Amino acid sequence: MNDPLKQFATDRRTFLAGSLATGFALAAGPAAATAIRTDSTGLIAGPIHIPRGDVSLPAYRAQPESASGPLPVVLVIQEIFGVHEYIQDVCRRLAKQGYLAIAPELYFRQGDATKYSDVPTLISELVSKVPDDQVLADLDATAAWAAANHGDANRVAITGFCWGGRITWLYAAHNPKLKAAVAWYGRLVGQPSPNNPRHPIEVVSALKAPVLGLYGGKDQGIPLESVEQMREALKRNRKAGQFYVYDEAGHAFHADYRPSYQAAAAQDGWKEMLTWFKRYGV
Repeated sequence: MNDPLKQFATDRRTFLAGSLATGFALAAGPAAATAIRTDSTGLIAGPIHIPRGDVSLPAYRAQPESASGPLPVVLVIQEIFGVHEYIQDVCRRLAKQGYLAIAPELYFRQGDATKYSDVPTLISELVSKVPDDQVLADLDATAAWAAANHGDANRVAITGFCWGGRITWLYAAHNPKLKAAVAWYGRLVGQPSPNNPRHPIEVVSALKAPVLGLYGGKDQGIPLESVEQMREALKRNRKAGQFYVYDEAGHAFHADYRPSYQAAAAQDGWKEMLTWFKRYGV
């Protein structure tokens, strides 16, 4: 006779294993003609699963196929839309630059972001329910997986977009082994909540890695006043950090598959990101 408790545990692990999306998230709208599509020629690229206790954390990994020795690692943090095609493509772009790039699906326990058809529902029913502590622990596990799978534990950086930009700041204050961080238009200030008890402005003194912030001057959701607050906080706390504000860009200016895409700002930001990583040894 089957043990019902064992069967329940097996079913739960199977349910929580999750899988990565193919294509673009529904709530992001139809992909624009400007969407960049990076091939996987010369790469090892595709879904992986990272053990996390009784669950399996889905992630997308891309790395050079023929590289020798441990690879520098970049943790890539999703927008609110999850690890859909855009984020996977960012991983492939980084892999073409010689990195082991890995994007974990950071709210798979709460649901599948790609299945929501509108942004307000996605935020209220899924994104708002994801605890920061859970995210930071999953990123620790992702960094450990990378170090055990051809990544260099001493050369780890992080970058994130929108929702992931905020997480990038938080992780730079969390992981003492992190070498560099680049936050793309991540929220800097806000009201605390049980799942989001602190925001980047409140963790400046704890930053353990230099952070480059890439922001849009016309971003309707992130006022320039908050960027200036963060800039001054970095100075007061003598933390290494820098901001580039692209005056004509709005929010999500790097998201090439959306109408918000600003090619000049996106391309310059990408160049500055790579320079930042190299400057700090990643």
